[in-house]
Amino acid sequence: MENQTEVSEFILMGLTNLWELQRTLFAIFLLMYLASLVGNGAIVVVAIAEPKLHTPMYFFLGHLSCLDILYSTVTVPKMLAGFLSEIQIISFGGCMAQLHFFHFLGSSEVILLGVMAFDRYVAICNPLHYTTVMRKQVCWLLAAATWSTGFFHALMHVVATARLSFCGPNHIEHFFCDIKPLLKLACGSTHLNLMLLSTVTSCIAMGPFIITLLSYFYIITFLLFKVQSRGGRQKAFSTCGSHLMVVALLYVPVLFNYMLPSVGNASQRDMMVTLIYSAITPVLNPLIYTLRNQEVKTALQKIVGGHIFTFH
Repeated sequence: MENQTEVSEFILMGLTNLWELQRTLFAIFLLMYLASLVGNGAIVVVAIAEPKLHTPMYFFLGHLSCLDILYSTVTVPKMLAGFLSEIQIISFGGCMAQLHFFHFLGSSEVILLGVMAFDRYVAICNPLHYTTVMRKQVCWLLAAATWSTGFFHALMHVVATARLSFCGPNHIEHFFCDIKPLLKLACGSTHLNLMLLSTVTSCIAMGPFIITLLSYFYIITFLLFKVQSRGGRQKAFSTCGSHLMVVALLYVPVLFNYMLPSVGNASQRDMMVTLIYSAITPVLNPLIYTLRNQEVKTALQKIVGGHIFTFH
């Protein structure tokens, strides 16, 4: 049998190999990453510091912002470093770690959006039972289930990928270690990996998506036929509108990228789609929730104003 050398490190090809464009992209994505940290960090601080926001809705919003901070941190700093170097090398262990945290945080965010849709359903359609159904213990249980499900889902992919033999080319056609470009480099059979990707990952994505659709179907039906107050409808639609925009920003590219089991020659398309929900969406989420939510804006003004007053 011919000897085969196992790959101990990978080379990330990145978004582009044009040096002039790389410097421009570095500046753009650095500003976007900093904006994501500041925006999501502000929401976390406000959700913790403002007593009026100690409700299930803002509890889950704080978790969403934490996920966005960590999610972008998994990929963007490595991508920024790649813009400043000619060759971007990542070890096999580092690649598996990046793969794990990317899918861990990504799938947790997908599940959390489904939980947030259920929370809105209970708050609008069953307001009298809201404090009982969404009590503190239930919120913490849902949050723990969200994070742990994402963790074990990612662990499944990492274990299945790490067992593969990588003995040929080690150039990953991506700006981070994602599973589809990795499978293209594997020497052995990837049937199990593709099956897990097309079935388990699809279930992880589609389950919360169906819950979200059902929740908003009942919410819209309830608002149209049971709520007579125009002000009540507007407030409910405003709150739900923010969540629906975030759902659309995440679900559309995620379903487009991972519902297809193929690992064909669509690497550039996959990179662009991944870029949307790994770098751009975490920047837009805090803007959506602050610009459309008066309670968050008021709390931010109160905290910032208090700090300025104390400083003076």
